[in-house]
Amino acid sequence: MAVAAESIPLEDILTGETSRQCRYFKMKQLEGLKADEIEGFVQENLDKSSVVFSDMSTSYTQFSKYVDTHITVKPSKVSTRKTLQWVHIAIANLKRTLLGVYHRINQEYLQLYLDKFCYKLNRRYFKDRLFDRLVIAVVGN
Repeated sequence: MAVAAESIPLEDILTGETSRQCRYFKMKQLEGLKADEIEGFVQENLDKSSVVFSDMSTSYTQFSKYVDTHITVKPSKVSTRKTLQWVHIAIANLKRTLLGVYHRINQEYLQLYLDKFCYKLNRRYFKDRLFDRLVIAVVGN
């Protein structure tokens, strides 16, 4: 499974405090951890000007072709908590949701479960704008 998390650290100029929010997630079921599948995911979902942080997997060697900057981080407790924090949080929440709600997952429909999870996760900050966004989506189609 490929997981992308948009986590732009926003810093308040007055207090110097950084935002602890991650706005957008994308997940895709992959047949295997093949470099061409992962590169396809990056091409489809990331802008050329993106900065990508990833672990040191050998499947990610060609990312620099598709994004501006690719930074690899050696997996450790510190990198898990700091650099790749949102990816790990999303995966943990996905596991809990799938086990808690659906109990049994059919491999054939896994991408649909991932899409539903990401849809809900990406709209968690809409709150009072949720109805307006729904109207726009219905009218637009």
